[in-house]
Amino acid sequence: MSTAKPKTAMKRVSRNALKRDVTLRTIQAMAERVKNWGKWGPDDELGTLNYIRPADIVKAASLVRKGKAISLGLDFNQFGPQKGWGGRFNPIHTMLATGTDAVAGRQESMQIHYADDMVTMPLQCGTQWDALGHIFYGDKMWNGYDAQLVDSTGAKKNGIEKTRDRMIGRGVLLDVARFKGGDYLEDGYGIGNDDLDGCAEAEGVEVRQGDFVIVRTGQMEHCLARDDWGGYAAGDAPGLRFETAEWIHKKKIAAICCDTWGCEVRPNESDEAFQPWHWVVIPMMGITMGEIFYLKDLAEDCRKDKVYEFLFCAPPLPITGAVGSPINPMAVK
Repeated sequence: MSTAKPKTAMKRVSRNALKRDVTLRTIQAMAERVKNWGKWGPDDELGTLNYIRPADIVKAASLVRKGKAISLGLDFNQFGPQKGWGGRFNPIHTMLATGTDAVAGRQESMQIHYADDMVTMPLQCGTQWDALGHIFYGDKMWNGYDAQLVDSTGAKKNGIEKTRDRMIGRGVLLDVARFKGGDYLEDGYGIGNDDLDGCAEAEGVEVRQGDFVIVRTGQMEHCLARDDWGGYAAGDAPGLRFETAEWIHKKKIAAICCDTWGCEVRPNESDEAFQPWHWVVIPMMGITMGEIFYLKDLAEDCRKDKVYEFLFCAPPLPITGAVGSPINPMAVK
């Protein structure tokens, strides 16, 4: 990925006026409308990834025409966006053995010269998947499992490793920022159902069952261009409005991804809940969520060839019992 500053100023789409009218009662009503518990059986731990059928993957593979792979992953290094919310920090890369060790003769007893390293990081500090064990609705997680099944040793249900062979299929980019006439949406811009439908129509792409829908706000690119993450992590941000939970449910998509820290608009549309959209879409609907996606290169390619669908592949690290995983998603066109 390139973080070079643009030669011209980026055009902003001003935020829209949002009411903070999502109450606990509103959340409860939405949760009941989009609830998928039991839909794929009492033992399910995959949620909406069940919408992807083998035939869908075959069709997605046929979308590869140029043989061009585009990474959607942010570099994992000390220059990432994390500033301590929830104990999250940027990756710490440590060398265990180096070329200087080899040249200095410190590896003679090993009978081989080599370099080796390690990384220490929260699993959700960069481009990543939220697992279905990440958010609870009250004392329950996806499919009605007890939240206490996620303890100090990890998730006994809904761990990210359960999705190890499911993160592949048709990807669709909804470049909302460009659809609205700018390079990025101002922090606090709420993307509604009409924005999603209008963007898809303008791009000439249909959102279908089993899709990986990727929404571009341009916020990350704006931060990188000015070389300042600002409040990217847990601060104000453009994002999906609470109402889009019904859009996602109706479309029967497999996963939702975004180039922001938490996908949903901030400030939230609620004075009674933090990240209310998360409360509903992960534990009740069972959707896997991708966050902190780097979308500049994909957006530019889609704009040039006017093709907004592609083969998408983003397997998680199968870390047993983890409630999230760093990834390097790929769009192949």
